[in-house]
Amino acid sequence: MVVIGAGVVGLAIARALAQRGREVLILEAAPRFGSGVSSRNSEVIHAGIYYPRGSLRAKLCVAGRDLLYAFCREHGIGHRRCGKLIVASDASQVSELGRIRAAALANGVELTGLRGEQTLSLEPQLKCAAALHSPLSGIIDAHGLMLALLGQAESCGALLVCDSPVTGLVRRADGFLVAVNGAAPALQANVLVNSAGLSAPQVARLMAGFPPERVPTAHYAKGSYFTLAGRAPFERLIYPLPEPGGLGVHLTLDLAGRARFGPDVEWVSEPEYAVDPARAAHFYRAVRAWWPALPEGSLEPAYCGVRPKITGPGEPAADFRIDGPAAHGVPGLVHLFGIESPGLSASLAIGEHVAMLLG
Repeated sequence: MVVIGAGVVGLAIARALAQRGREVLILEAAPRFGSGVSSRNSEVIHAGIYYPRGSLRAKLCVAGRDLLYAFCREHGIGHRRCGKLIVASDASQVSELGRIRAAALANGVELTGLRGEQTLSLEPQLKCAAALHSPLSGIIDAHGLMLALLGQAESCGALLVCDSPVTGLVRRADGFLVAVNGAAPALQANVLVNSAGLSAPQVARLMAGFPPERVPTAHYAKGSYFTLAGRAPFERLIYPLPEPGGLGVHLTLDLAGRARFGPDVEWVSEPEYAVDPARAAHFYRAVRAWWPALPEGSLEPAYCGVRPKITGPGEPAADFRIDGPAAHGVPGLVHLFGIESPGLSASLAIGEHVAMLLG
């Protein structure tokens, strides 16, 4: 079987399949694994707060979070359950916290409501009318996680081949033929998993005869990050209220205690990864809504990520699309579309879910 894409989700799927005794080939277009969406995010373990009740995003995030913490402990992967505060910076935002808390509870995630003075006792630098505390949120070494997933997959016989973009797909009665690097279709697979991230819709359209209405339109939401010069005076992740297309410009910490802010939301026609230093002005305004003491000149451009969305500006956020044979009628085929946040947190659960769909 072939798994297309060696990001964190593709590697988790390959591991789950290989552990079930499947012969797995992982094809990655880039020169190395995990260099796309998986290397350009906040490295946050999400608790499962924001997603609609009963959605795949909610179910797989909650299940994946617990699997991820256990996996990190078992395999020595750097992580920290530091917790997160979702803050209402003024009284007009407090009612929205109630909606978020109710949505989280519907997903089985309990948040603690804090008054402004209670929040300040935890994080004295905050400007805050009220907040929600998420004790299950944390941070992780995403590269270390991917190394461990790849190592486990390879120990069960999986093989990773990089610099191998898929350029053609042919459906046959007994499976699929896969073309790589523009060559004639030569690889034979009885099972095909499309976990190509940003390129997943493009890969799906390579297969002649696959129903075009089953392939969503790709939309790209670029998010820039800025790092903080010096150490942040915070011990927890700090999130404002969500905004259209994302969770707002928030503060995350790495395992060394360094802080970065982002991502913002900038809709682009094609993925590109240049950080515009001029966007810092927006970051200063956004962060000072809840951290007024952010020093001028302290933000430095860091990196960008692009979210692989399947809905565009002004449209409601889509659920994860994990389309197996029951959805499209093609035996042995799974397409994964729109696997953005919380894809990292849900990755192990996604791997198990795909393995279940394939039987």
